[in-house]
Amino acid sequence: MAELIDQGQLEALLAAVTEGTFDAAARALHVTPSAVSQRIKALETRVGRVLVTRSKPVAPTASGTVLLRAARQMQAIAIEALGELGDDEAGRPLAVPLAVNADSLATWFVEALSGAGRGLTFDIRRADETRTAELLRDGTVMAAVTASAEPVSGCTVHRLGHMRYRPRASASFVRRWFRDGVSPQALADAPVVLFDREDPLQDRYLRRRARRRVSPPRCYVPGSGAFVQAVRHGLGWGMVPDLQAATAPGEIALVEFDDAGAIDVPLYWQQWRRSSDALQRVSAAVRAHAERALTTPGSRPLKR
Repeated sequence: MAELIDQGQLEALLAAVTEGTFDAAARALHVTPSAVSQRIKALETRVGRVLVTRSKPVAPTASGTVLLRAARQMQAIAIEALGELGDDEAGRPLAVPLAVNADSLATWFVEALSGAGRGLTFDIRRADETRTAELLRDGTVMAAVTASAEPVSGCTVHRLGHMRYRPRASASFVRRWFRDGVSPQALADAPVVLFDREDPLQDRYLRRRARRRVSPPRCYVPGSGAFVQAVRHGLGWGMVPDLQAATAPGEIALVEFDDAGAIDVPLYWQQWRRSSDALQRVSAAVRAHAERALTTPGSRPLKR
């Protein structure tokens, strides 16, 4: 009979990748950094593969991702089983790692999690919706809000709906820069606000509307709420989601300056196919809330 993988070695692998360093993993496991390193080396010897890169943060290799996903699944199953047995000490709340894009996190997602019930905590990783699937693929998270309808291997996909973004700015900004309408030259001159250097929405709008390459002055504001505030206060125009466009008393109103400029970003919920009660509760809460919060063209599951 083949020798089974040692549970302590899997825990060391999981802690190193989750915490980012061997030192932090050691603190989480209440052992020494040397013990973490030795356990991971022993696991690598057992499987005959390098499992992590010794970088900061620690990152799994392609082989490591396979075992990392198994480690998370085993941990979830063990915690839930101990909880069912009434082991109050070992049956601690399960920390569910999730990945979500910044705009969903700032608008509808946190409220959705409140519907998942008690006994759960969350480790939320923020990433662009085009990159959250990578965190699911490498075993960092159990589920993710993504822009991809293509299932990650071993996962199921459900369409949540889409977030609608429109080109918006303050009224004074529109009067200054788009007084004569939205022309290619005006778009080349008017400052634009972007979330970060990987934010594609503004450039998608510019390519479609200007029909030529334009490079306006750019202002980077890496925070979903701060991004909208930057647009309100005239730092530039930006693609603001409908869910963040409402104006509270005392705030500067946002003006949609191009009626034909809306961009819809589809969102999907991807999760492990080999699920647990906790993950099913989270999935049900997220999908139910998304149906109310997002424009939902359908939620038929796609499976691989």
